[in-house]
Formats: sequence, C-alpha cells, structure tokens
Amino acid sequence: MIINTGQRTDIPAFYSKWFMNRIREGYVLVRNPYYPSLVTKFLLNPDVVDVIGFCTKNPRPMFKYLDELKPFGQFWYISITGFDKDIEPNVPSIDQVIEDFKFLSDKVGKNAIALRYTPIIINEKYTLQRHIDTFEYITSKLEGYTSLAVFGFVDIYDKLKRNHPEIIDCDDSLKIIIAKEFLKIANKHHMELRLCSKEKWLSSYGIDVNGCMRLEDYERAIGFSLTPTKKMEARRGYCTCYLSNDIGSYNSCLNLCSYCYANGNPNLVLSNFKKHDDDSPFLIGNISPDDKIRLAKQESWKEIQGKLF
Repeated sequence: MIINTGQRTDIPAFYSKWFMNRIREGYVLVRNPYYPSLVTKFLLNPDVVDVIGFCTKNPRPMFKYLDELKPFGQFWYISITGFDKDIEPNVPSIDQVIEDFKFLSDKVGKNAIALRYTPIIINEKYTLQRHIDTFEYITSKLEGYTSLAVFGFVDIYDKLKRNHPEIIDCDDSLKIIIAKEFLKIANKHHMELRLCSKEKWLSSYGIDVNGCMRLEDYERAIGFSLTPTKKMEARRGYCTCYLSNDIGSYNSCLNLCSYCYANGNPNLVLSNFKKHDDDSPFLIGNISPDDKIRLAKQESWKEIQGKLF
C-alpha cells in the first residue's frame, strides 16, 4: 500500500525529525480532518508500506535520513515554481531547490522523482513569458535527472478568494499557449508532461490529463507491479491518482504560500505549529481522552512474481 505525506502539509521541509521518529517507532496517528476525535493508526513498516509518496518544496532537511529510508520504496515530487517571496515567503531559492533535486535524484534514482510546476498564476509580475522562461530554465537544469514534469493552474478555492482576492484564474487562451509551449519544452528535455488541475479539455492540445500520481509511477520507482485492494482505488471520474492515506495535517505548512488550499490563514498555522511535538504520534498535538483509534487495514500490494526489472 501507499502512504502519502504531501496533500496537507510539507513534511520534509518542516517536520522531518518528527517523521523519522515515526519511522523508528513504526507507526503514526492521523486525525480525521472533519471528525478530529476519529483517529487512524497507520503502521510504518516496509512489509506493508510499498511506497511513501513525498511532495515538497524543500527536500533538504530529509537528506540526512535518506539511508534510514532505504527499506521503503519512495516517490518524490519536488515543487519548483520560481515565485518570489511575495507568493512563497518561506520557500528556498529556485537554484537551491534545483541542486537539491539533482542530489536527491542521484540518491533515489530518476524514476523515483518528478518535477511539479504548479500552480500557474498570471499577473503583471508573473507574466505568460516569465512562466515559459522559468519552466525552460528549470527543465534544462533537470534534464537527465527526471523523466516526468507536471504543471497546473491555480484553483480558486473559497478560502483563496477570502484571503487573497488579488489571485485570479487566467483566460483559457493563455492556458492553451502555456500548455503548447510547456509541451515543446518538456519534449526537448526528454520529460513526459502531465496536467494537474481542472482543465481536462487541454487533452485536445496533446496534454496528458489523466493524473500525476499514478500507480505506474510508483511501480516504476520501486521496480515492482502493484495490485491495489478495492478499497484503495484511484479517484474515479477525475483522475487516476492515488492520494489517500495521507499522514499530514491541514493548517500546518510553514511555507505559507499565498495560493495554498491546505492552510486557512497564517495565524492558525503558527498556532498549530506551537502544538507540534517531535515525539508525538500526531503531527499536531497529542492523544486526548476522547480519541477513538482504529488500526488501518494495510497490506502489501506487491506482486512477488511481478518484478519489473
């Protein structure tokens, strides 16, 4: 089965010590975001966890733990956008993350790492041409270090409308131009290009819109075929991504990106961070008397006869 870490926060960037404590103790507790007293216990054991999926803007804090993570299959998405501090106040520089991407690729292999250039926001500062030039710069530096790049446009969630009304979606005509240019650039640098946003109609322009975290990606990363259980199917009707079993917590990412869907507001994030304890089984807070803990049903999806290489 797959454990995800990156849909709710950035664990490698800000909670790497906590994460490794969980790995060493062999389990993690995760609150239901809608019913906080309902808690799921996941075993962090390579006998049942085939792949850990990471998604981060700053993998460097995890580098000192990579040897300890070798028993686990891994797939890393590294997000590099080139935004300045006005939008991504706590994200390292583009060149640092590019170098860290290359370092990580050498450690885990090019099949276990991919680039995310998302979300795309177009305004007077971050123009159409700036995005095209930035994507060209990043992919040229990463050629040979990954075979997959993902792009997507900003989703205008209600909380984003409230917190940052200045961030707006761009016209479809601009999306078509970006899609075409990005596809040319990705092909030039020997990368498959996929979309990760709602514009499925871009398939008419040759864009792969079928999902960015597919089973085939995990299989290629670990060299085994995987057969998920029925309860762990992908998001039918939207994409073929496997995004469940995330061990993060909403309102805990200190990147504090303006466009973030996982944070409510900076004050709430900072308040939650004060509740973080590296030794707790929870990312935020600790066990309370009202918690109802259930053990997740976990089993390996590996096909023993299905080794790919």
